[in-house]
Amino acid sequence: MPIPEEVTGDEIDKDVRQELQSLPKTLAEDVARNLVMVARLLDEDPEAAYGYSRVALRLASRVAAVREAAGFAAYANQKYGEALAEFRAARRMTGSVELWPVMADCERGLGRPEKALDMAGAPEVHKLDKAGQVEMRLVAAGARRDMGQLDAAIVTLQSPELASNSVQPWTARLRYAYADALLAAGREREAREWFAKAVESDRDGSTDASDRLAELDGVEFMDALDESEPEAAAESRRSAEDGEKD
Repeated sequence: MPIPEEVTGDEIDKDVRQELQSLPKTLAEDVARNLVMVARLLDEDPEAAYGYSRVALRLASRVAAVREAAGFAAYANQKYGEALAEFRAARRMTGSVELWPVMADCERGLGRPEKALDMAGAPEVHKLDKAGQVEMRLVAAGARRDMGQLDAAIVTLQSPELASNSVQPWTARLRYAYADALLAAGREREAREWFAKAVESDRDGSTDASDRLAELDGVEFMDALDESEPEAAAESRRSAEDGEKD
């Protein structure tokens, strides 16, 4: 797959670069450039990111960072079985529990919420950092919802992190998930309150909390790209011009 000339591979994280030092120099550079493309395209063009991840995987399947990147690319394309296999491989290579929450979410994607809940109660969770533990809580709540256990999902999300007034990288998503669960349970007034709190903490627009809040408040947005209005206006203008001619 083509890679822009300005992508050198030096853009990758230093830890990943260190992993690639086990490869011959030219090969390491090729792998690094493909990993850069995966990172750049993962959100905006997941299908293309997946293609670059497969190239990197073909070149260096024994590098943990490559397996992890391939996992996230597959995950972004909802290829949950493939993603889970890559995450497991990366974990075997590193011994790290960092990928535990996303592995559990892959189980959800495969239609196995019970397995995700088992993972949420595993000893590995205690080894996660705070962000990882919050992520695991989100996955567990999602699994509860998959099983139709709305009240249990709400309780799962109730935590010191949710109650805290400090804004952390996970705060907006946690508040959003809680609001969404409340709304699904028919608790609209509380849901509105928590969507508002999610908006307050969502500094980088990682959720659509503001849109959800507007929906609850009955605010309707006119589609700025709606072509029917300009056409209607043009038709009205033509009718007026024809009238003047007459």
